[in-house]
Amino acid sequence: MTLFNLLYDIIIYLYALSLLFYFSDCIRRNPRAKRTGTGFLILVFIIQLASITIRTVEEKTLPLFSTYDFFFFLTFILILISFFIERVLKTDYAVLLLNVIGFCAMVQNRLHSPGEGALPSGWDTVHGLLILHVALANLSFAFYTVAAVFAAMYLFLHRKLKQKKWDNTVRRLPSLESMERYTYTSMLIGTPLLIVSLIVALMSIFAEGRFVLLLDLKVVFTLLALCVYIAYFATRHMRNYSAVIMARWAIAGYIVFILNFVANTWSAFHQWVGV
Repeated sequence: MTLFNLLYDIIIYLYALSLLFYFSDCIRRNPRAKRTGTGFLILVFIIQLASITIRTVEEKTLPLFSTYDFFFFLTFILILISFFIERVLKTDYAVLLLNVIGFCAMVQNRLHSPGEGALPSGWDTVHGLLILHVALANLSFAFYTVAAVFAAMYLFLHRKLKQKKWDNTVRRLPSLESMERYTYTSMLIGTPLLIVSLIVALMSIFAEGRFVLLLDLKVVFTLLALCVYIAYFATRHMRNYSAVIMARWAIAGYIVFILNFVANTWSAFHQWVGV
């Protein structure tokens, strides 16, 4: 891997971290997460600015005349605009959406081997992105597992209390409020991780033109699981359902996630990417 590609991968990792914190803040208002996301985004902007400046000095003109340069400069401008929106307009969702588009543009460039101009034949030539995709997917699954465990414990304790059955097991469990909070927090962390992992995976499909993979069972179950979790946050925010229903919803999402892994047997997606 060249130094240029390594630097580009660092930009993508920092950008991904920024998106994770922005997602977290948008799902549940969290000023600390927002500041952290902004910090990572500033690092991305500084590295991009340095890269553009160096190339401008070397080439004696703005680097704008290739597809790669176009997307790189587009991302740079989107980040600059998002800073203005965040500072002046204070519209967090607009900032998030702008940077999702910017992140997609950066991944698109990486999939097309920046600086080389050749389209890669698969994930082997973009090993850094493969690591990012798999690592984020694994982390999201881990947090969803934690959420499912606490949701199941919540339902167990709720049933025991409803039946007025007090025993040593009930006394050793956390309170219903605590378990509901642990379930929500775990899902709050897992969902942004899954979203960014999916962005990387879907961008690879579009870059390769393998649109048939969008109908693959692996992709379908992953998107279905994500829809379940997003619906969980939407309904919880509107407070239309009880905590018991929300716990069942969390478990339902986890079951879909398990089916996602079972789908590996019939999936062509991971056979394509080589894992």
